[in-house]
Amino acid sequence: MDGTAAAGDRNPAGGPAGPSGGGNGPEAGGRTGAGPGAGPASASNGLAAADAGSDVVRDGVAGSDPEAGGASTPGGAEPKRQGRTGRNLPAAVGVGVALGVVVIGSLYFVKVAFLAVVLVAVGVGIHELVKAFGEYGIRVPLPPLLAGMVAISLGPYWGGTTFLVGAFAATVLVLLAWRMFQGAEGFVRDATAGVFVAVYPVLLAGFVPLLLAPEDGPDRVVVFIAVTVCSDIGGYFAGIFFGKHKMSPLISPKKTWEGFAGSTLACVVAGALLVHFLLGGAYWAGAVVGVAGVVCATLGDLVESVIKRDIGIKDMGTLLPGHGGAMDRLDSLLFTLVPVWLLLTLLVPVG
Repeated sequence: MDGTAAAGDRNPAGGPAGPSGGGNGPEAGGRTGAGPGAGPASASNGLAAADAGSDVVRDGVAGSDPEAGGASTPGGAEPKRQGRTGRNLPAAVGVGVALGVVVIGSLYFVKVAFLAVVLVAVGVGIHELVKAFGEYGIRVPLPPLLAGMVAISLGPYWGGTTFLVGAFAATVLVLLAWRMFQGAEGFVRDATAGVFVAVYPVLLAGFVPLLLAPEDGPDRVVVFIAVTVCSDIGGYFAGIFFGKHKMSPLISPKKTWEGFAGSTLACVVAGALLVHFLLGGAYWAGAVVGVAGVVCATLGDLVESVIKRDIGIKDMGTLLPGHGGAMDRLDSLLFTLVPVWLLLTLLVPVG
């Protein structure tokens, strides 16, 4: 959704190559544990190389790696053409441009149609999370989550925050009752995971209709998405050319402080300009939105990395070439959405 790619050491064979080319990462899908018994240690062992790939340059912080594009393919086959970060850059850019066209077209031709785009994206993301948890032995009921997502992603456009809170509470109640009828074994574990998904991404996505509802809602959505995209782009180039100091080696080894600095600069400039020229707000207000955007986009990306490391996968899916799954694109957007909505509401009232 944010129009930029998750750079990664995406080996065409399915899994990342190991430090010496032998490949100690997950096979053909990134799994390192087939059941609940595969704990963090097992996942961590298999994902040490994977994190150097799927999260190299996603949503704000990038790291350069001279070996990022050197993963070999079986039989000595020539690898697909990739950028310096190891991803299929042409495919990633093409998908990003296509997503941008869909977003802009839906926002400015039929305003409410953008909510349909949100429904599709978040629905796919929910399915990816539930499937990933299922492979880890956690049973999360999908139907109540999808029904709740529809209510939460549409209703607040007309009903505001009151509807959002009510719909979320109802979703949690139905979710707990649904899982109860499936038996007592593992109920606390499964229900906890289900409520987690009900919050992330379902509840967070419910702030999209709140952002869209005002008369200048499409412009506010553009500010929100553009700030997140600029976090990715700024981190991408700064990380490639200047990235040396690791930001969080245990969570996502390729992220650097230089990439974060590039993300910050890009977000502050973009926020200041867009808030001023699209919404008529002060430059300083846009700069504040940009700072909040880069911090939250980075945190969202790191949280997604921790989730994938814990359950032993490289990407949430393969829906978007060069990007991964829907949740691999939504992670930073979801974390950025609420702070941007709140700051724009407080600092840039609807004219």
